[in-house]
Formats: sequence, structure tokens, C-alpha cells
Amino acid sequence: MNDKHYFPEGTLIKTASNRESMASLSALEEARSSGKILEAIVNLCGAGFELSLDLGVCRGIIPREEVAWSEDGSLPRDIAVITRVGKAVSFMVDSITRDDNGETVAYLSRRRAQEACVKNYLNKLEIGDVIDARITHFEPFGAFCDIGCGVVSLLSIDSISVSRISHPSDRFTVGQMLKAVVKSREEPLPVRGNISNGRIALSHKELLGTWQENADKFKVGQTVAGVVRSIENYGIFVELAPNLAGLAEWKSGVEVGQIASVYIKNIIPQKMKVKLVIVDSYTADKHFIKNEYFITKGNVSDWIY
Repeated sequence: MNDKHYFPEGTLIKTASNRESMASLSALEEARSSGKILEAIVNLCGAGFELSLDLGVCRGIIPREEVAWSEDGSLPRDIAVITRVGKAVSFMVDSITRDDNGETVAYLSRRRAQEACVKNYLNKLEIGDVIDARITHFEPFGAFCDIGCGVVSLLSIDSISVSRISHPSDRFTVGQMLKAVVKSREEPLPVRGNISNGRIALSHKELLGTWQENADKFKVGQTVAGVVRSIENYGIFVELAPNLAGLAEWKSGVEVGQIASVYIKNIIPQKMKVKLVIVDSYTADKHFIKNEYFITKGNVSDWIY
């Protein structure tokens, strides 16, 4: 499916193929003529909002109009350009020339790389397809993910895991690579002679296993660590895995977000319930329960928790 390697930005930069394409001017020219997508770190944004990159063999420049693809052809916002500094970006080589000082300069296009990604990869995705993504930033309502060459899609907070979280940062870190499922998409349409990406939305919880698959990892009588996710009058919900939480008896002094040592009192498959007893709880700076993927590729056509 990912036939042209349209990966999230930062995936290609350390690969041998990427290094070899910038090892010499002749290799860079070959990448230009073949339309190969490369990656490098942006080290400067100029006064005209052009991006400068060190390609090793020469300096690279991405003019503002080539920084990002848009359906309507509009220029990227100032902040969208500035925030590329210090980060890896995907690009195609437009031309290799010399400036007025005789310095070799390669003019690059991130827009073309994104356009090719949309046309040849993203527009061919189907609902249920499992893809690679990278977290770019958070909002209270979800995590935004790079799904190819810097093209961004939303993973809403309610689609991250079955176990409820208060913020996407409870589950992920910015820059983290993850697997995701194409949850929905609009039909791609021609836009001013170009192609739209059909507004892809993502999901994640379908990859983290069913209740039974998660419950099978635990046994009655074990004492394990979890995260306190909510406190109710009738008990305290403790997350044991992203798709599995148990209900513990009420205990004073316990707070949401704390790490809890819990004794597994009972596992009831018929009711999809895990009964717990909190042994101890404490506050930690950050605690992530590992996302264990039960599905890593293919298509999730049907999923029942």
C-alpha cells in the first residue's frame, strides 16, 4: 500500500538511502530526476519565510510557496513555516544551481512531496486500514498526527483507547510513532486542478486488543501497577492496560492520575469486569502504560470490544 514510502516526517532521515542521496551532487541530481522524497533538518527560517536546510553537499532552500501543500493553493501561515525550524521535513528536489556568490544551492519543495503523498498514498487508503503515524501536537480534544510527509490528521481523544483519559498526553508524547486506523474519510475531490485528501480521521483503540485479550494478561491473585483514571462514589477505576480498567473498592487518599498498586481480586469474563483492591497509591511525574498492539497491519474491517 505504502508503495512510495510516504512515511511521517522524521522516518527517512536516518536511513542509508536518504544519506546516500545527499552524499554527492550527482546523487542529489539523481534524486531530483527520479522524484525521490528525501528528508533533512530545517536550520533557519529567513525574513521572507523561506526555509534553509543543510544537505551536506550543499545548502537547500524551500521557498515559502513550497513549504506546504494546501487544497486551495494558499500560502502557509507564518506560524506553520516558523515551527518547521529544528525539525525534519520531507521534500523533493526542484533544481540544483549556483547563487550569485557561486555557491551551490538546491531548491526544494515540501509541497510537491505532500501532493504526491496525498495523490499516491492517502487517497488510496480505505476505512479500517492500519497505518503509521507520528504525534505532532495535542489539543484537549485529541492528538494531531502526521500520516505522511507532514500531512496531518486528527485522532480524537475518545478514539485513543477504551480506558478513558483526561488528555491525549496521558497516553502519548509529541514525536511518538504509533499505529493508527483510518476511522473515516471524505471522498477525495478535485480542487482547482489538484486533489483533496478527503479529510482522514484516525482511531487507535481497535489495535489495542479486546477486553478478553487484555484480561488474559492478568491472573487472580496478582498484584500489579495501574493508573487511577476516575473516582466515583461506588469505587475507583484503575487502568491496567489502555483497553482494560478494573473497579477497586473505595480508599481514602487516592487521587486521579496516581499510580496504584492493586491486588486482582476477581476477573469475571461474563460481565467483562475486573475487581481490584488498592494496596497503595502514589504520585509520579508521568506514567505511561505501554501501548501493546494486537494488530499492526492490514485492515480492521470489524472490531468488537
